[in-house]
Amino acid sequence: MPHVAHDRLVERAKHGPQLRKAEHVGINGRIATLITNAVGTMWCAYAFAALALVSLPQAIHAGTAALVAWIAQTFLQLVLLSVIMVGQKVSAAASDKQALQTYKDAEALLVVQDELHKLIEVNNSLTAEIHATVTKSAP
Repeated sequence: MPHVAHDRLVERAKHGPQLRKAEHVGINGRIATLITNAVGTMWCAYAFAALALVSLPQAIHAGTAALVAWIAQTFLQLVLLSVIMVGQKVSAAASDKQALQTYKDAEALLVVQDELHKLIEVNNSLTAEIHATVTKSAP
């Protein structure tokens, strides 16, 4: 009887690992990814910081309440937005690496399991042949 690979092996071979970049679908997803990649850089965070610093002298001159509002509403929101996005991109890249490694490890284990299954089938076949030979030659 010829060996047939498990359905899951065939399915995994077709699809490959599930990675973050495969999640962006449609035009809206591509636009969102483009904007996220542009805003989620440290260079953008530096540009936002420079932009926010333009209004710092006016905030200082206006008093404590205006300075606190400037820090909370202008500086932190502009700068931290980009910094957080950079951190998320780094985390997502690390997660993709881990997912790919896990996929490769699971793929290797599935191949080993498939080979083991083949060997068990051969062993069963040989055992059946031996049993048939022994029972034929027995008086």
